[in-house]
Formats: sequence, C-alpha cells, structure tokens
Amino acid sequence: MTGGKQRTLIPRVLLATPFRLSAIYVSIFCGIVALTFIYVYVNVQAFLTRDTVAAVQMDLDVLQDRFRRGQLSALEAAIADRSAPAGNALYLLTDGQGRRLAGNLDAVSSDLWNTEGPTTFSFRRTAGAESSEAPALGLVSRLPGNFRLIVARDVERQDRVRRLMRGAFFIGYGVIALVGFIGGVLMSRKILSRIDEASTTAHSIMNGNLAQRIRVTGRDDELDRLSLNLNAMLDRIQDLMTGLKDVSDNIAHDLKTPLHRLRTRAERALKSSQSPQDLAEALGAVIEEADALIQTFDALLNIARLEAGSRAESYGVLDICTLVRDVVDLYEPVGEEQGIPFHFSCAGNILIAGEKHLLGQAVANLLDNAIKYAASSRDGAQPEESDAEISPVEIGLEDKGESVDIVVADRGPGIPAKDRERVLQRFVRLQPSRSIPGSGLGLSLVAAVARLHGGSVMLEDNNPGLKVRVRLSKNLTSDQAGRAAAAPEMRAQPHAAI
Repeated sequence: MTGGKQRTLIPRVLLATPFRLSAIYVSIFCGIVALTFIYVYVNVQAFLTRDTVAAVQMDLDVLQDRFRRGQLSALEAAIADRSAPAGNALYLLTDGQGRRLAGNLDAVSSDLWNTEGPTTFSFRRTAGAESSEAPALGLVSRLPGNFRLIVARDVERQDRVRRLMRGAFFIGYGVIALVGFIGGVLMSRKILSRIDEASTTAHSIMNGNLAQRIRVTGRDDELDRLSLNLNAMLDRIQDLMTGLKDVSDNIAHDLKTPLHRLRTRAERALKSSQSPQDLAEALGAVIEEADALIQTFDALLNIARLEAGSRAESYGVLDICTLVRDVVDLYEPVGEEQGIPFHFSCAGNILIAGEKHLLGQAVANLLDNAIKYAASSRDGAQPEESDAEISPVEIGLEDKGESVDIVVADRGPGIPAKDRERVLQRFVRLQPSRSIPGSGLGLSLVAAVARLHGGSVMLEDNNPGLKVRVRLSKNLTSDQAGRAAAAPEMRAQPHAAI
C-alpha cells in the first residue's frame, strides 16, 4: 500500500499539525508524570521498608537483651506476651533441633534460617477455617545454646498500598492520555475549520472574487491577527489591481490623442510639398510631441520606482529649507512672467534624511501647479478683478518635531473636497476641457515621494484656492543630526516639474 493510500485511511484531523503538537505535549507530560510517580513510588517503598526494619530491629534487640538477662524462660515469656494480641508482629523461637518453643509463626522455610540481615519471606496466616499465604519482613538471630529467633512484621498492608499506588498511576495515566487525545482532536478540528475557511476564501480570490475576505472572530488570537494581516494584504492587492486597471485605462485615453496627433503631423509633413523650413517646423512639432510623451512615460516610471521603494538607498542628510529655497528661486522668474509673485518663509535650518533629487522634483511640481492654476484663475476673472492686486503663492516650512511640513498655497480655483483624494491618483485631471497643459501625474509623483519619505499629502481649502501640505518624516538619528548641523549647508539642484 502506498503512502498516499495510507494517508487516506487516517482521519485528516489526526494528520493535522495541532494534533501532532498536542500528542507531543501529552507524551512529554505523561513522561514527566511517569518519572514523578516512579520517584515517589520508590521513595515510599524505601521509607516503608526502613520503618519496618527499624521496628523489627528494635524489637529484636529487646528480646535479645531479655535472653541475656533472664535466660530462655524470660525470652519465652516475652515472646508469649508479644504474640498474644492480634497484630502484625510475628515471632518464632526454636531449639537446636528446630522444635518450636514460642511464637505465633507455625513454621518457616528451612532456607530462611541461613539468611542474614532483613529478608522477605512468606508465611501461612490462618483466619478461622481459612488460611492464606502472606508476605512478611523480618530478621533472623542465632542465640547462644543453638537457639534461633525470628522477629518479623506482616507487610500485607504495605503491599496493598503499593498496589493501590500502581493502580492509581495506570488509571491516571490512561485518563491523561485519553483526555489529551480527545483535546488534540477537538483542537485540531477547531483550527482546521478556520484554516479550511481561509483556504476556501483564498480559492475564491484566486477565481477572481477580489472582494472576498477572511472572517475575523474578534477573539484577537493568533489566527485573528493573521487574518487581519492577510485581509490588509488583500486590500492592498485589490487597490493595486484597481490602480493598475485605472492606469491602463488612463494611459489608453491620455496617450492615444498625442500619439494620433504625432502620427498625423508626421504624415502631413511627408505628403506635403512644403519648403524645407516648413518641414523643419513640422519636425520640431513632432519632436515636441515626442518629448511630452517621453516625459509622461518617465513620470510613470518614477512613480513606479517610488512606490517600490527602490530609491531609498540614495538617502542623505540635507537642509530642506535650502532645497525648497533653491526651487523657489528657480521658479520665481516663471511666476513673474505670469504676474504671480512668490512668498517664501522658513525659520532656521530644518534637517531631514531624504533623496534630494526627488524632493526637489516634488516641490517643483507643486510650484508648477500653483503657477498654472493661479494664472488660469486670473485669466478667467472679470476685468476689474484681473487688474486688482494678485495674491502671491505662499511657500512655507513648518517644523513638527519628528516631521516637517512643506506648505504651498495658491489663490486658484481650488479642488472640491470630494475630489481631493482622487486627484492624487495617476492621470486624474479635474478639467474636462484639458485647457491647462499637463499629464495628471504631478500630484501622483508628489504623493509617491511623500510616502517614500514616511509622510503623506494633505489637500486643504485656502479660501479661495488650494493649500497643499506635504508632511515628511525627518528619519534622522541623533548622530546624523549632530554631524549635519556641523557641516556646511547642502544645496540641491532641482529638476523640471512634470
């Protein structure tokens, strides 16, 4: 019979790990109980034997003393006195020919007279018309004049105690083994039921039901904690799958138009008989479209790398105030061209551990969005409103102790509260007309950079406009903070926004 067939003949509950563990624990416990019983049993037996031998030796010493002081008659009288009451004391006095002179023992084996020290023997005990063999423990003494004396004790009660102890042990041992077996079966059934439930859920998920989750009983045991972690993992997987689907849909929608436009311009340039200058302009437009597509794909790759955490190895200690100030200096001319001033504030140096290239790009994206939407809001205003003083874009840093907030606030159209979570996703743009250029990846990249630095992005109402708060964890050890404080300021070169 093969191993597979043998396993089918054994109930599954007996092959389960909980049952095997229970069997091991019960076996260890039974072994400890057996060792404890053997220790107690041996010591009790030794104690009873020592106590009996001590009593016999004391009695024998007294009788020997009587014999030495009063000769044979005194010894016979003492043995008669001791033999009269019914008890467990046994005596036998014989002469040189083996004739019984005194005592309550009728006869003993001839081999007994040749023993030395404490010895166990059997004697015949008579109770009414019935007689039976009984055990005894005694000492043999040889007296002057070839007289021999046996002093012993009936140890039937000690033997009964030993038998009771052995019986109690075997009964208790059997009860422990039976209870352990039943407990192992019940525990295995209980755990297997929950494991089977989790396995059924896993099969359902594998079949495409991503909304299925493992049941949590609320007992907060190990299986509950495992179920909660698995459910959290499944939630994350479902979010990633949903995000992948959304990204695929958005890529198909957002990249199809520029690709068609790129192909159309190239096709028109090939078919037309334009001058070399016109062809060069058409080629320049094609290159511009291609650059925009490459920039979009680069943004997608950057976000994917950030979400995978693949840039954490390039972390360094830097002054976030200096980095943000450099990006502001870079974008101030762009803001001036749009008539939008910048106002930057940072109290002192704030040191963090981070990736300066990514942080600079995230701040650049925020400033680029602030300029675009503040300008679009101004362009859509009434003439008397457009001539009014333009509110600046506010950029500030707030030290929160273990973290730092980068705050960029503009006076643009803002984002409705219901859309603030959605705009952090890829390719999400709230303008149906798409009149403002962009790929819808800017805030997605900012959110990915924040998550990589142990932080988050919060969108708030600026009344009017939008306030973006990027919270970053400093991630500094005390040694890093001390060394960075003593080092020269670290300046970072920001990169173009996406």
